[in-house]
Amino acid sequence: MSGDGGTEVEVPRLWADPAGGAGSGLPPGGGEEAVAGQVLAFAGAALVAVYVLDEGGRSLRLAQSSGRLRERIPLPDVYALSSRSPVTDAYCTGHPLWLGPAELGSYGETGQRPLPVDISLGALPWRLGCLLVVDDAEAGFDAERRDFLEVYADQVAARLEAHGEPGSVLTVGRPPPVLPATASDPLRVGKFSLVLSTGRIDADARVLELVDMAPDRFDGRVETFLAHCVPDDLPALMSLVEPGKVTSGSRELEFRVRRTSGELRWLQMRCRVLADHTGRPDRVVGVVADAHALRRGADEVSRVQRLAAALADAMSVRDVGRVMVSALRGPLGADRVAFAEIESDRLVVLALDPPEPSAWPDAWQSEWRSEWPDLPIRALPTLAGTLREGRVSLWPEGPASGDGLADIGPGGLAVLPLPAEGRVVGACLVGWDAPHEFRPEERSLLTATAGLVGQALKRARAFDAEHELATTLQRSLLPRRLPALAGGVAVARYLPAMAGLAVGGDWYDVIPLSEGRVALVIGDVQGHSAAAATIMGQMRTAIRAYAVEGHPPDVVVSHANRLLVGMETDLFATCCYVELDMEEGDAWFVRAGHLPPLLRHPDGSTEELTTEGGPPLGVLADAEFPMTTLGLAPGTVLALLTDGLVESQILHLEDGMRRMCEVLRSTDTSDPGRMADTMLGGGGRRDDDVALLLMRYDGMKVRPVRASWTVWRLPDAVMHARRFTARTLRAWGLAEEADVVLLIVSEMVTNALVHTQGSVRLDLALAADRLRVAVTDGSPRAPAKPVIVDWESTGGRGILLVEAMSAAWGSVPVSGGKQVWSEIPVPPREASGPDAGPVAG
Repeated sequence: MSGDGGTEVEVPRLWADPAGGAGSGLPPGGGEEAVAGQVLAFAGAALVAVYVLDEGGRSLRLAQSSGRLRERIPLPDVYALSSRSPVTDAYCTGHPLWLGPAELGSYGETGQRPLPVDISLGALPWRLGCLLVVDDAEAGFDAERRDFLEVYADQVAARLEAHGEPGSVLTVGRPPPVLPATASDPLRVGKFSLVLSTGRIDADARVLELVDMAPDRFDGRVETFLAHCVPDDLPALMSLVEPGKVTSGSRELEFRVRRTSGELRWLQMRCRVLADHTGRPDRVVGVVADAHALRRGADEVSRVQRLAAALADAMSVRDVGRVMVSALRGPLGADRVAFAEIESDRLVVLALDPPEPSAWPDAWQSEWRSEWPDLPIRALPTLAGTLREGRVSLWPEGPASGDGLADIGPGGLAVLPLPAEGRVVGACLVGWDAPHEFRPEERSLLTATAGLVGQALKRARAFDAEHELATTLQRSLLPRRLPALAGGVAVARYLPAMAGLAVGGDWYDVIPLSEGRVALVIGDVQGHSAAAATIMGQMRTAIRAYAVEGHPPDVVVSHANRLLVGMETDLFATCCYVELDMEEGDAWFVRAGHLPPLLRHPDGSTEELTTEGGPPLGVLADAEFPMTTLGLAPGTVLALLTDGLVESQILHLEDGMRRMCEVLRSTDTSDPGRMADTMLGGGGRRDDDVALLLMRYDGMKVRPVRASWTVWRLPDAVMHARRFTARTLRAWGLAEEADVVLLIVSEMVTNALVHTQGSVRLDLALAADRLRVAVTDGSPRAPAKPVIVDWESTGGRGILLVEAMSAAWGSVPVSGGKQVWSEIPVPPREASGPDAGPVAG
């Protein structure tokens, strides 16, 4: 490597030094043409253009151009990827394309305009576009100029990609992501050339500035250049010049230099090893850039900071696994990353990248019984030993073990025990297929990552356990399923809060009532705690009980208010209660401090329903709750929601309600479930729990027909009730079901006459596929089935007969008494069937 006796080799003059310093590689000016101008000054070309991929990914658009041939050679603004041109061919193949006058003449039409044939051009692709360089010199671009330009193009591309937003695409009209290092040199890139046989290096002023070396002190020897580098990074740099280790091709590496001030500076080198006519490596040409100005993530401290920020938002154990995998595989260039937690003596894998079983050892594939493998730790002795020690273990060439770990990283393996509170709670494995040397900074990064992820895993475990407990409690307090409604479809959604205890006071309910009516309820108890959940369960049960008793909506809410006031709790609740007649479409609304309902009319218009309201429940014992009446047309969608959906720290209530109206208006009503999911939006972080109750009112296709009979207390009252029932069944065309119905009517009317006082009424209602028989009396006492019935008993068999002959039966309280009802299946009838009006007796 000694440079004694060597001759200095000039670096090819690829650049025109502008005023202001030799080799600064900068064009005057800047602005939108910064990148193209910098490449122009570096290359000494006549024209440089930057093409970038458009947002649709179907064409390359001209973003920047600079040079003295810009007027003579008007470049196309757009190259469609489906067209044939040097730019698109280079981008689609991923390989640089060099064309001289002869090749360009045979190329034919290129894009929208033909290019002159007395020029030479090069098209250098990168991930987001293509760099085009043009020269009108007679010799064109020789081999050495091409090598330098390709290396420099790689540097520019890496810089643009690194400083763009992740996943973004450069577009015309948006300036490229140029890092403004200084006003005169945004790229801070220098050039060098190294002769391997002599060890002589020729570097421009920018390279010497980056390594903090005065130009008059540089003697051209590579030893002088390496003397400024940190000793730990010398092996990587020596691999470029050490005999037997140099191979032709492109190389990229990072190293540190110690400046005179004591500051450590990261530099990045991109170079290309060139071979002589015999194929042996002969020389190295490349560029050196400031790594801090080149891309984000070069500093391990910033990587750890970003990982800590991402882990702070990771709530569950699965979230922690996804964050860790994304933080290690891409930045470290790893081929495999596995994240697992330790449960008893087993390694439970939570995240793998790549997720395909074929990418992992056979021992792991045999344990792949579910989504991820689940392995006993004793089957992995090398891993078990590392977990016992609790220290990060690194194998540059993979561990020499027979437990399958070597197959995870044959070129290099890192095993990271994840500690938390003095014990190991998990493990992470990072593997490389190609030989991988662990730099000191990488070792520090892995160690810091293990500590951060261990604490995050412990926190996520506690969150998962708490979330499971809260979810179980919430499920026990909310309806398991909503009832099927005749004339409508109701769906509900509930999302717990993601801050604090994930159980709150939001609730909803759908309560079927008699006579084709249904009650929709939504409410919110103050706070997020077990106490709020307890009050929520009590209020839901109380409102359901009051509604089933047959009270009107305002009375139901008033009773619930008095009940909450009597509980002597500091919590209050809001509530919205809606009773809907599914046959007529009439709705009665009562609000107690809750948000107003939202309506989507059949024509697609939406509105925030203006309804009168009272104070929240539990504030005033004698509070009044006015009732608002509204008629609903078939096709109307009614939405009841809680404030967690429309209000947050960054969203005002008015804006949230307006947004919900817009979503309700733009969503297809054919699928209420999908409609509710759309209204909930994304699964972002929530500071409050959310409840949503959605009902689409369709109206009954087959209107029920009804008949009623007042039973007089006469000796032959049962006979008259049977005659009325027989006449009604004949009018409705139900002769086949007459015997069963007459028996049920006889038993129910007899029980009412014998065991109660006051008036008795018989009601018959024929729906689409069921006949309902109801007997109302003045006694609040529900009928009871006899415990023992023998042959000598003279009574007690009536209720048993009703139960045996009915598809369903029951008793509901009504004002001042009760109603015993029975339902009998009948053949379905169409909308054009009997439409007899109510028959009064």
